[in-house]
Amino acid sequence: MASTFKKFLDNIGPGLLFASMAIGTSHLVMSTKAGAQYGAIMILPIIIANVLKYPFFEFGVRYTNATNKTLIEGYLSRGKGYLWFYAIITLVSTFTILAALYIVTSGLFINLFNISEISIPIIALCLFSLISLLLIIGKYSFLEKSLKYVITILLFAVLITTVLVIFKGQVVQVQNFKTPSIFNEAGILFLIGLMGWMPTTVEASSWISLWSKEKWITQGNKPSLKESLREFNIGYLITSILALFFLVIGWLTLYGTNTILSNSSVTFAHQVVTLFTIHIGEWAYIFISVAAFATMFSTCMTAHDAIARVSVDILQLLHPKIKKQNSKKLFTIGVLILALLNFIVIASFGANMAQLVALATFVSFVVAPIIGFMNLKNVLSPELNKNQKPKSGLQILSYLGIIFLSLFSVYYFWIVIF
Repeated sequence: MASTFKKFLDNIGPGLLFASMAIGTSHLVMSTKAGAQYGAIMILPIIIANVLKYPFFEFGVRYTNATNKTLIEGYLSRGKGYLWFYAIITLVSTFTILAALYIVTSGLFINLFNISEISIPIIALCLFSLISLLLIIGKYSFLEKSLKYVITILLFAVLITTVLVIFKGQVVQVQNFKTPSIFNEAGILFLIGLMGWMPTTVEASSWISLWSKEKWITQGNKPSLKESLREFNIGYLITSILALFFLVIGWLTLYGTNTILSNSSVTFAHQVVTLFTIHIGEWAYIFISVAAFATMFSTCMTAHDAIARVSVDILQLLHPKIKKQNSKKLFTIGVLILALLNFIVIASFGANMAQLVALATFVSFVVAPIIGFMNLKNVLSPELNKNQKPKSGLQILSYLGIIFLSLFSVYYFWIVIF
């Protein structure tokens, strides 16, 4: 029993990184807003999104464990067009997802240390520099070890707050409060944004694939398929539960008060931290602020690491000459280029994160069913034997997910364009 548990602790990593990466904008921002604006009804779309997207992320772990290849290498095996399509999606993500994450994190930092005299772009530049340094020097092992502490602290902070909020009961609604409609244009767009980023974007499935392979290289041995899937499932479960916790906090503390959560990252950070301290006490302000900042900091770090790895992997697969070069050197260059590009984006957009999140959501949601289909083709390919392929139940769930996401994507595209 003890040896089994030790083996599990040794294998834990990619699932934890997934949880850390997902518990960012989709949870701290979108889930809290969902509960605050629309109430308990938003529990349903969060559960649906987590269930229907599960196969596509699970396939990232399954395919890599079975073939020793990343999902991105699998796309190339299916055809060069698949790889080029994913490369374009990654390019768009490069200029949106990271910038949005760093803006929110900068707002939390300003709120934590009360240093409003320093602008968002300057704080973001400092964060880019620090995280780039940590990723280049610390590499995967530092990323994995540090996140074990961050996730533990966050779990306790959110769990304690959720329990206290439930015991205190729902906040008194203002007179003549009317529940906002989910079925008007604003409601549908918010719903699609929430589900598009819940638990995270589908293209992030390749990130787990790359982390899994890097974990085995760093560790020196590869776990069984069963062990890899169990580790990922725990990370996925943590991610799903925390999404519901954030929603409950937003629902019980703000729903019915006509409080609008700001699009300004600094103001939003203050509002979220205040939500926690009202129910725990002012003494917990620093504790909650640090926990929230650490959450977003780790999300920035995991996303920065992942997009750099994905970019290098794509370039090496598309250009044989680049493939012969040192991957570690290319990773370092990728980290630095991402930092520079996203700093330029932040300096251009300012502190308003709504525009960045809207653009990232649009691209991610529209392509989600396509990426899901590509992942399904990978795990059903002859590269996997019968025992390694997903069972019929999981295959059916993946088809349902593709259909559901396709219908939503078409509708979302129609609303935005027409």
